[in-house]
Amino acid sequence: MRLILASGSPRRRDLLAAAGVAFEVVVSPAEELHDASIPLAELCERNAALKAGAVAVDFPDAVVVGADTLVWIDGEPLGKPRDLDEARVMLRKLSGRSHTVCTGVCVIFPDGRSENFHELTAVRFRDLDEAGISAYFERTNPLDKAGAYGIQDSGEMIVEGIDGAFDNVMGLPVAAVMARLAAG
Repeated sequence: MRLILASGSPRRRDLLAAAGVAFEVVVSPAEELHDASIPLAELCERNAALKAGAVAVDFPDAVVVGADTLVWIDGEPLGKPRDLDEARVMLRKLSGRSHTVCTGVCVIFPDGRSENFHELTAVRFRDLDEAGISAYFERTNPLDKAGAYGIQDSGEMIVEGIDGAFDNVMGLPVAAVMARLAAG
């Protein structure tokens, strides 16, 4: 079975590779929706379906996996920051609080079937001051990460704890994906 990951995310690639799966990467050209009026899980699943669908049309013989991860706090989705100023605003908002990370996934099979699902993880942040935020930014690039942070990149500096799957916060709930692929 040919498997394609419709994502340019190095974290998703690493997670899938660590699961021992052979796959190819084809970065999806799909434009993500950024609409806070759409409920979190639905928004993530719709974005994942857009990404997977845009790749599946060119690879009808393959299983295509698309994913979308968002940080959600106070009814607002936090995607990737435009610049360091916006990244600082995001970390200030998350400081000392809990938020939800949602990853929506879409698996499209060669017979045209698709499965959409999502996973939620609660993340508790440490209290962060400006020096702590600056120190974190010295160790990791926040610009390519939803919510301006990567739990796998010096996450201990900013994250107090999680309730749910660590890999979901990284961008791909591997066990759930593997279960769908096995059942496929």
